[in-house]
Amino acid sequence: MRATINNSEINKIITSCHWDPFQVLGYHEINDKNKVTTVIRTFLPEASEIEVVYDDYSQKMDKIHPDGFFEVVLYKNKAKDYKFKIKNSSDHTWFLNDPYKFNSVLTDFDLHLLSEGNHYKSYKKLGAHIIEHEGVKGVLFALWAPNAKRVSVIGNFNHWDGRCNPMRNRGTSGIWELFIPDLQEGEFYKYEIKTYDDKILKKIDPYAFYAEMRPNTASIVYQIGKYKWHDNKYMSNRKNQNYYNEPISIYEVHLGSWKRKNNNEFLSYRELADDLVNYVLDMGYTHVELLPISEHPFDGSWGYQVTGYYAPTSRFGNPDDFCYLIDKFHQNGIGIIIDWVPAHFPTDDFGLAKFDGTSLYEHDDPRKGFHREWNTLIFNYGRNEVRNFLISNALYWFDYYHIDGLRVDAVASMIYLDYSRENGEWIPNKYGGNENLEAIDFIRRLNEQVYSEYPDVLMIAEESTAWGGVSRPTYVGGLGFGMKWNMGWMNDFLEYISKDPIHRKYHHGTLTFSMIYAYTENFILVLSHDENVHGKRSLISKMPGNDWQKFANLRLAIGFMYTHPGKKLLFMGSEFGQWHEWNADTSLDWHLLDWDRHKTLQNYFKQINKLYRNNPSLYENDFNHNGFSWVNCNDWGASIVSYLRFAENQDDVLLIVCNFTPVVRENYRVGVPKLCFWEEIFNSDAKEFDGSGIGNYGGFWSDDLEWDNQKYSINLSLPPLGIIIFKPKIDKNGKKE
Repeated sequence: MRATINNSEINKIITSCHWDPFQVLGYHEINDKNKVTTVIRTFLPEASEIEVVYDDYSQKMDKIHPDGFFEVVLYKNKAKDYKFKIKNSSDHTWFLNDPYKFNSVLTDFDLHLLSEGNHYKSYKKLGAHIIEHEGVKGVLFALWAPNAKRVSVIGNFNHWDGRCNPMRNRGTSGIWELFIPDLQEGEFYKYEIKTYDDKILKKIDPYAFYAEMRPNTASIVYQIGKYKWHDNKYMSNRKNQNYYNEPISIYEVHLGSWKRKNNNEFLSYRELADDLVNYVLDMGYTHVELLPISEHPFDGSWGYQVTGYYAPTSRFGNPDDFCYLIDKFHQNGIGIIIDWVPAHFPTDDFGLAKFDGTSLYEHDDPRKGFHREWNTLIFNYGRNEVRNFLISNALYWFDYYHIDGLRVDAVASMIYLDYSRENGEWIPNKYGGNENLEAIDFIRRLNEQVYSEYPDVLMIAEESTAWGGVSRPTYVGGLGFGMKWNMGWMNDFLEYISKDPIHRKYHHGTLTFSMIYAYTENFILVLSHDENVHGKRSLISKMPGNDWQKFANLRLAIGFMYTHPGKKLLFMGSEFGQWHEWNADTSLDWHLLDWDRHKTLQNYFKQINKLYRNNPSLYENDFNHNGFSWVNCNDWGASIVSYLRFAENQDDVLLIVCNFTPVVRENYRVGVPKLCFWEEIFNSDAKEFDGSGIGNYGGFWSDDLEWDNQKYSINLSLPPLGIIIFKPKIDKNGKKE
């Protein structure tokens, strides 16, 4: 049978290099001798026979090419409501809807927004979406690959044969799309990309909502947005929150190693929803921060080398299971922050690297596009579509997963062109400086867009340099984040507290220096995962002295942290004194809680969270001078500091005294602002915390004696390696404060 199309076009389909397969395949009306004739063509390599079937009519197709190209000229003019009845060489028969009879789904307006980088909900257009199109249910696949010669969808449904389902090229937009009817949730798929030098790449979907469990790497069709949430009350209350004058105590968690089953298997999202939620609630934390849960191929990266930016990792379940975990946290009043990694991505050949055969997501020049320290690739922040991909991804987590905040990883590596590079290994910006102007512009756009749509969430920067205005609005020249990790405080304080107390007096400035810059940013004080690995030792192991002194030092350190201006973050395991460094491949050492000292330390953390949340003076004025005043920061010889914390109501005040030596200090006079009874409300050396029990009998009346530039003073006993906290209770007239 002579085909109605020339052999050249047929060969382009068979060799899978036709730029627009819809010109050849599917339903066509052609003029034959001044008569309109219906022609249907398909390419199905596995078929031996095919019939075109209508409700009232069927006709066998002609096999034009032995590789599986079929065509039929219908005897009757028919519409597009046909199916194929296919028989293979094993006489197996099935029906198939023809993908090439359907019109485009994406509009020209969609393509325009995607191309100019202003479609900040691009995840609603790109990726794999279960939809109904022209009366038929199926999956729309859409992909950005502007430099590809051909793109096909491959999966179990076509035996992973890239010749079967080539996509429609939408022209200058660089978008490829294909609606495949009758596919359902759960289908495994990838994109097969033919480059312009005729190499074949098999890539995951950058917008995939779900992925195969590692070490497999296929994307999985998943219908997001169908989960039925039960956190309406929490989300409604969140709109009225002001994070800046509320308590924030964050428990940082790596889901894969917080706790495991006896056979070392992971707990699922739903199992964690019971165990982890109850634990965090009992301990009194306000938020949980999850190390990156976006899909990643290598466990040892802890999630920081992402391949699936839109897919919660399948290690613990599916996307709805992840929703269930967040929902459970929210129902218990606990917020969720996730680590987010827009700074770099891995070089795995199935991921974003050289996605369409060219440097699409990354810079082509390794001086801008390759991260030498991590052996990863750096996003090209100057490209519209890349900015769109990342900003949309940030919004996606807030939109579909009700996330309360993003902690943005490695901001310093983004904003400095010479980050971790020697001279000659980086390219200056157009002004000759080392600032990455494109990344800075991206960060500002990101924060502006997030806060314009979700003003009640947190954008947090992990930024380790002295860059000014990280947590200041973009309209005053800042980067626009809501808060910033205080890496300077962390490094200084850990250096100080790890020293033998006999040497601390020579490093007193390291302890007090943080108050010099405390209000330059909206800081979160962090004792994070990075300080518990790679030979840095666990938090309890950093403490000097014998076991008793180590635990006393840790109680003091945490007490100082919780009474210092700034929100709080602690890494899992620190709260019960895990000795070993964190190992991402095993559970925390929960068996330590069989020992009284570790159980008591856990209770200490619980009580200090309670103290923190119940005293507005410890959180209402974290970011301004009204919340803190030194009483005496100069007693370096005794390694003692004393200070006041104030709530917005300045009459609500706490006195804090810290003794960083193991020496008991009797008759130690401290200035106070009120003549009243000062109640000792907290003592880290209390017997209930395994301390020595040195205290102040519940408190004392202050004396009418000026001291430390205060009008009054109080004479105290300072416990060894201890922190004591006092609150005014009764004034001189017997009136309760």
